[in-house]
Amino acid sequence: MAEHLGREEVTHIASLARLALSEEELVTFAEQLSAVLDHVDALRELDIADLPPMHHPLPLQNVLRPDEVGPSLDRDEVLAAAPAAERGRFRVPRILAEEP
Repeated sequence: MAEHLGREEVTHIASLARLALSEEELVTFAEQLSAVLDHVDALRELDIADLPPMHHPLPLQNVLRPDEVGPSLDRDEVLAAAPAAERGRFRVPRILAEEP
């Protein structure tokens, strides 16, 4: 197991993160960070030499349906209901000015 973090180390880490911690928070975070480091040390002790590298712990599967043409709205009906249309498309306000 790793040495537990002391108040000085946690104070230094907090200053690097620009955090102002109370004395009670320093004690709490020292315990929590020490527990995390102990867990990392336990993971380092595992024999993983025979494990193949993996990018994800579970197999992934595509869950999308096939792209199939289906019934849709009539273009002319939709454009007739639009506030403004031009050349078979919706007309929208310009959002970028043209360069001079």
